Amino acid sequence: MSAIRAVLLVAVLGLATACGGGEQSPGAAQTTTDPATTTTEAASTTTAAPTASVEVPKQLQFTAKTVDGAAFDGASLAGKPAVLWFWAPWCPKCNAEAPGLREVSQANSGKVTFVGVAGQDQVPAMQQFVQKYSLDFVHLADLDGSLWTRFGVSHQPAYAFFNSSGELQMELHQLSKDALATRVAGLA
Repeated sequence: MSAIRAVLLVAVLGLATACGGGEQSPGAAQTTTDPATTTTEAASTTTAAPTASVEVPKQLQFTAKTVDGAAFDGASLAGKPAVLWFWAPWCPKCNAEAPGLREVSQANSGKVTFVGVAGQDQVPAMQQFVQKYSLDFVHLADLDGSLWTRFGVSHQPAYAFFNSSGELQMELHQLSKDALATRVAGLA
């Protein structure tokens, strides 16, 4: 078995208990600036990269496809406050969280960039979820789990919060709309 297959198998087995497995208390946060993770890089992208003066954190050095098939470059988030939301279309907690997430993202439009990272399903289900909740920000289709692995996400929902300095804080559990709004306000 190749190393990539072994990593994917471990990721899939870990994700099998997703959507509630391994929960932390609501106030618990994991802070990191350089997780030791790997990923298979996707095809090249046409998304604008940050200016030359902005250092791209290791976690944002990836490319992916959106649920609509467009190219996305993680480096485009460098130097900006950003929230990555890890979700799955069938997850009851993600479905409960989506309306509040939409409100918080709209309230912070132009101040904080939101990116959904959908996994554990196929693109049509991901597209249907985005449409159902009118989530008007970019959503990546992480079909092979490489982005979830890159950020150490083993279950959903989960969040990666980046401030404008590129520092990362992870929340590996569900957040209420108010808790999310508080975290996002600290980034803006």
